[in-house]
Amino acid sequence: MAKTTNASWPDSWQTLEHGIRTGRYTDSEFAQLEQQKLWTKAWQMAARLDEIPEQGDYTVYEIGHQSVMIVRVDADTIKAYHNFCPHRGTALAEADCSGTFENNRIICPFHGWRWDLAGNNQYILEQQQFRNGQLIASDVALREVKLEIFAGFVFINFDANPQPFAEFIAPVGQLIEDLAVGDMHHYWWKSVVAPCNWKVAVEAFLEGYHVPATHPQLEVAGAEFIFGDDVSGPPPEYSHVDHQYEIFPNGHGRFLGGKKTPMAGHTKVQGDPVDIMANRLNLLVEGMDAMVLKEDVDLVRALKGKPIPEGSSLGAEYVKSLYSTAAAQNRPMPKLLPEVLDQWGGEIFVFPNLMILPQAGNTMIYRVRPNGADPDSCIFEIFSTKTYPAAQKQSRAVVQPMTDAHDPEQFLQIPRQDFANLPRMQKGLHTQGCKQIWLAEYYEKLILNMHQEMDRYLTEE
Repeated sequence: MAKTTNASWPDSWQTLEHGIRTGRYTDSEFAQLEQQKLWTKAWQMAARLDEIPEQGDYTVYEIGHQSVMIVRVDADTIKAYHNFCPHRGTALAEADCSGTFENNRIICPFHGWRWDLAGNNQYILEQQQFRNGQLIASDVALREVKLEIFAGFVFINFDANPQPFAEFIAPVGQLIEDLAVGDMHHYWWKSVVAPCNWKVAVEAFLEGYHVPATHPQLEVAGAEFIFGDDVSGPPPEYSHVDHQYEIFPNGHGRFLGGKKTPMAGHTKVQGDPVDIMANRLNLLVEGMDAMVLKEDVDLVRALKGKPIPEGSSLGAEYVKSLYSTAAAQNRPMPKLLPEVLDQWGGEIFVFPNLMILPQAGNTMIYRVRPNGADPDSCIFEIFSTKTYPAAQKQSRAVVQPMTDAHDPEQFLQIPRQDFANLPRMQKGLHTQGCKQIWLAEYYEKLILNMHQEMDRYLTEE
């Protein structure tokens, strides 16, 4: 297999033409290289605006050894600061935490140095003791981190001269904006420490190829053959037409929900079409409660007994009901365009670690990041967002830390099924016999594209 990356690297770090060497997932030295050259250079989602809705609100984002405070200065201004006091280095806010700076003052808990929300120093005890009495406020202003607001996300970049954000997001920016993700707000947000490399967790969600085996209850093509007793016949169709994958520059990518999603239905199930569609959608409510919500299923059930106009379909009538209901509630929705509807039930991947999974007026968002410098551990977060009526005040987004990804009281069925694969993959990657993983040329091409973009960062001088 031809190598596509740095000839000076050990063989265990190489990205290959059809696969990945396993040292990229297991070696501490490779994880350190990522910290030095990827996470300090790449744009990354540090927060949702729902985490800091009011003046003085802050949230802390951490990646490796870096800690950043995201602060709402006023209604129109958000700033990001390195989380340290210029005096002796004390962290000004606690790790992975959110809160509100009382009286809009940022105060160091150690010696009481104080700043306003814009990062300007306001007070130093015995200031004349420093720098021969020449220390001035601008010497100790809080150090800013590059920041951009996009679609309700706060993106940051540690590099002094990063790639322009507009250029970075351009390949997928319009796709995300058309989905009205910026108009969606907090429904729930959970985090858990997963015992695997962060890339293992990301890659688990860059393809729908795993769905037949991992989520057999969704009844997609392949599940019956995988778990059936008779495998002598031809396997079921799993075609490119129904699972469309697309890669973009800058490491981004997407796949579409396709015609054979649980929403569309395709197995030979007898019964009322409305009941069949509602029951399949309800599998996603009971299994995830994120992309599809109970109120969406209720709209399907309300169509029972109603005639379908000539030239229309049950799916089209459901979409009409979604949009007319939202209009009556003065609730924003994605653009009503065929290319936007095609994205429902699929995913948009924003390099290096953000996944956006839209469906109607809801979006499930995954963010995965390294857990410190440990190559065998990561922090996995699920954000569930939805649109609300304009007059309804939204609550502040606060994370719910979870302790057990396998506990049905903490996670519903679909994430539990996904999480079950992660430690098994990490364990297998460590075995002496596993030197590389193989990637499907089509279904897993987002994974290869991600690694190739990573290599661009990791090999830059």
